[in-house]
Amino acid sequence: MVYAVVRAGGRQEKVEVGTIVVLDRQKAKQGEKIELPAVLLVDGDTVTTDADTLAKVTVTAEVLGELRGPKIIIQKFKNKTGYKKRQGHRQDLTRVKVTGIK
Repeated sequence: MVYAVVRAGGRQEKVEVGTIVVLDRQKAKQGEKIELPAVLLVDGDTVTTDADTLAKVTVTAEVLGELRGPKIIIQKFKNKTGYKKRQGHRQDLTRVKVTGIK
């Protein structure tokens, strides 16, 4: 059982080969390959956390497409002044499939 923990968009994700992960928007088009930096590598009973060894580890992923996250409503209100503001936001996301951990 080989898996890695990768850093992607300010978060860390646990991935194996074949895992589909939703990340923050990446600068890659559909079908392109990207590399994700590994933070931790588990290969059977061996756990690797050394930075020099992890620099040699490559986690490759293929971009499946782009999508938008759920709508988040931001509301501001101040009592007795008549001030209220409503704003929405949808985060841009990228869907990737991990193709290899070496």
